[in-house]
Parts: sequence; C-alpha cells; structure tokens
Amino acid sequence: MSGERPDRLLFGTAGTPRGSLKGTSISGIERIRDVKLGCMELEFVRGVKMGEKSARNVLEKAEKLDVSLSVHAPYYINLNSAEPEKIDASIRRIYAAARIGSLCGARNIVFHPAYYHEDTTEKVHERVSTLLRTLTSRLEDESIHVVLRPETTGKPSQFGSLDETLRLSSEIEGVLPCIDFAHLHARSNGAENSGEEFSRVLAKVEGTLGKEALHDMHMHVSGIEYGEKGERNHLNLEDSDFQYAELMKALKEFRVKGLLICESPDNEGDALLLKRTYEGI
Repeated sequence: MSGERPDRLLFGTAGTPRGSLKGTSISGIERIRDVKLGCMELEFVRGVKMGEKSARNVLEKAEKLDVSLSVHAPYYINLNSAEPEKIDASIRRIYAAARIGSLCGARNIVFHPAYYHEDTTEKVHERVSTLLRTLTSRLEDESIHVVLRPETTGKPSQFGSLDETLRLSSEIEGVLPCIDFAHLHARSNGAENSGEEFSRVLAKVEGTLGKEALHDMHMHVSGIEYGEKGERNHLNLEDSDFQYAELMKALKEFRVKGLLICESPDNEGDALLLKRTYEGI
C-alpha cells in the first residue's frame, strides 16, 4: 500500500507510535502493524537526515507490512520570508523531504507554508503559489511522484487558513491540502468544533476540489490547547475540548478516504481511540 492511495480511511501516528520498542522508522512501522493501525507519518521536522539506503529499507518494510507512509517536512519553512536565502533554504527542505520521502514510498509531503508578517493574504498567496508551481514542476521533471500538502495552520499569524489552503490546492497541479482539524479549532480560538462545522469543512473541500478530493485526504487530529493567538500545544484527546467523536461521524457521513494522522502526545493510544470511535459509528 505504501505509495498508493488507500481505498478507505486509515488511522496512524505522527512519528513512531508511543509503544515502539525503538524510535526508528522501521520499528515504528512494525508497531503500526502490531496494533492494527494502517499508516504512519515520517517526521522530518528537525531536518531530512535519512539517507537513500535507509529510505529504501523503510520502503521495503512498509510494503511488506502494508503500511501507508507520509512525510512531514521540516518546521523551518517560510515561503514568505523577507530574506531570499531563507526562502531558498525552505524550498530545499521541501524538496529534500519529497525526494527522500518518495524513496520511502511516501506519497504525501506535509509542510507549514508561510507567515504573513505584515503582508496581505493576496500577496502571500502570490508568492507561495509562484514558488510551489516551480517546485512541483521540478519534482515532475525528476519523476518524484508526490503530492505537496500545505497544512492548515494553528495560529492567525500563519498563512494557512482553510480557504487559503484550498485555493492553493485548486490552482496548482500536484498540490492538495493537509486538513489539521485541531489547528482549525485553535486558529478560531475555540470554534470549528461541532459536527455541523466539521461537515462544513468537508463540504468546502468537496465544493472547491471535487468529490475526488474527499477520497484522497490527508488529515491531522489531536487534542489542542489554544488562546487568542491560536495554538499553544497538543494535548491528548480526553484532556482537551476537541469533539473527536463528532468529527468521526462527519468523516463517515462524507465517506472520506485517505490518511488520518494523530498528533496527540499519546499518538498511539489516541489513534486507536479514533479508529475505535469511527468503526463504532
């Protein structure tokens, strides 16, 4: 399944599951299979430090155990930096995550796109869009077959509202959203947390990108602490106010397929909780 679009909704962890014997990607994949989850997001958040040989070993293990992989690119990305060298470094980091991720069999490459600084939404969109068009073209030329997934962000200071993310996805081939429902909740300082609101998000994805997009989703879910400035930190689901059962109902109602990645501190326990809740509906 690694590298292919799943034909159902898979549940998994951001990084190696908490119960892994080791912190390695291989051990994480084995743990995912042992506890009957279906996917794992490789966390390259501190930099892409995996080599080609290790990546091919990860691919072999993921294919053998039928575990679908995705990648989270480094955190140090800002495609709207005032400093050209920081933009160049950001592009290099997304490219490196895509190249090594592809060798691992990961199809989806998640990243936080930009900060507004003092710029308007339109100006940031134009800048990010131009850069992503160039990058997707390069990836295509080099036969690196991935989908770039700008993530909905958790702070109002960050470019990455639902509308902004969907607009990029509608305009650029090879770009689709990563919908982080916890971030939407935090960004709105407590809204986006009911069955009706979750359904509106999914309906907007379908309305903007078509029903096919609902069959190719990449999502993040966790508990979250937030304030007026948005996201503070991730929490376990039961320690938060996030209405995860209502989200599971909406995902089932809209027949969503793809990867649902749990970013809670207890990523394994909460991924299993989400899976049980979804299957019990």
